[in-house]
Amino acid sequence: MKNITIIGAGLAGSEAAWQAVQRGCKVTLYDMKPHNYSPAHSSPGLAELVCSNSFRSNDVTSAVGLLKEEMRKCNSLIMKTAFECEVPAGKALAVNRDQFSAKITETLEQHPDITIVREEITEFPDDPDTIVILATGPLTSPKLTEALIKLTGRDRLAFYDAIAPIVNADSLDMDIIYRKSRYDDGPGDYLNCPMDEEQYTTFITELANAQYVPLKDFENPKYFEGCLPIEIIRSRGDETLRFGPMKPVGLPDPRTGNDPHAVVQLRMENREGTTYNMVGFQTKLTYGEQKRIFRMIPGMENAEFERFGSIHRNTFICAPEILTPGLEFTSRPNMLLAGQLSGVEGYVESAAMGLLAGINAARKALEQETPAPPPTTALGALINHLTMSEAKNFQPSNVNFGLFPAWKKKVPKRFRGQMRAETGLADLENWMKENSI
Repeated sequence: MKNITIIGAGLAGSEAAWQAVQRGCKVTLYDMKPHNYSPAHSSPGLAELVCSNSFRSNDVTSAVGLLKEEMRKCNSLIMKTAFECEVPAGKALAVNRDQFSAKITETLEQHPDITIVREEITEFPDDPDTIVILATGPLTSPKLTEALIKLTGRDRLAFYDAIAPIVNADSLDMDIIYRKSRYDDGPGDYLNCPMDEEQYTTFITELANAQYVPLKDFENPKYFEGCLPIEIIRSRGDETLRFGPMKPVGLPDPRTGNDPHAVVQLRMENREGTTYNMVGFQTKLTYGEQKRIFRMIPGMENAEFERFGSIHRNTFICAPEILTPGLEFTSRPNMLLAGQLSGVEGYVESAAMGLLAGINAARKALEQETPAPPPTTALGALINHLTMSEAKNFQPSNVNFGLFPAWKKKVPKRFRGQMRAETGLADLENWMKENSI
């Protein structure tokens, strides 16, 4: 059996290692932490979450909910651990970051068939008997990025991703802030900071005139639409934030019974509820401006920030020109790509590509074929996006039903999610049986 080397121990690399050893392979897992850190990472633990603690909707009739269910059926380590570390977040799956990373790290360190090596890889292994999975993520180190450019013959493409601030719960004014999830009758799992029209106008005016961390001369901003900095959203119009992260609909203030003019939501960061994430408040404001402007939010006048927001460049490849449906490089079949670097966006999607890369690497080691899941599944829809999109306009994407095959006949809107889930899960089960997965 060939050896499997995995470069990068984030969500995708950790999941890939787990899938490979479940199939009898031995894995060497490389991670450059703690000797080197990317601009967004700070913990030596594996599978570190940096942008949010949310894995998004649990509803299987949503695209991401279906993807999570498919991963569970494939014995995903990331999904199993996420549910073990779950914190309240309404209908979403959110986790305690530190506990999640610690559990993943412990599981992989204790597995007898996984060897973890803490060092930076700057060149790809050149051994034809070694199967390599590249899972270094969107913040791949400069040296390895250069090696990737040499391998693919393509220059890297970049867009920008931003991190939301985290605040200390004890510093929030609960006489102003109220607890409620959107449209829920009960108290809910989110904290809501209500704004009237005057407060909102003052807030967006200050946001427009604030100081920001400047981009470097060589940087050409190419933001991902699903994770825009709030100041970019604000620049598109006075009302855009009220239809985005500050949407007040379905969040009536219990003291008035009416929806506020705007709302800033806070989501629990840990099970103890000692820290909260500012939902949708990715930003490139300077730290000083974040403190000044965000303390203008009602209930956050004395907010203590456990972490300020930041922005960093993410790298991804032009997958339609480079990858096969088995996630192999066309120019080097014994090397696979996993995670966000492949052109998917989001924690769940990144881990899902790690899951498929780990399965496929093990099958290649056993000299078996690497068939892609059916396009009617969430896993297969993502593979289709990576390999069948128009290369000229290729951009990263979250999983969504727009990536799935078109309906053969008209289906009422209220039944579409349910039918996608039923069809996808049935087709996944058949695919798994046919390929002994």
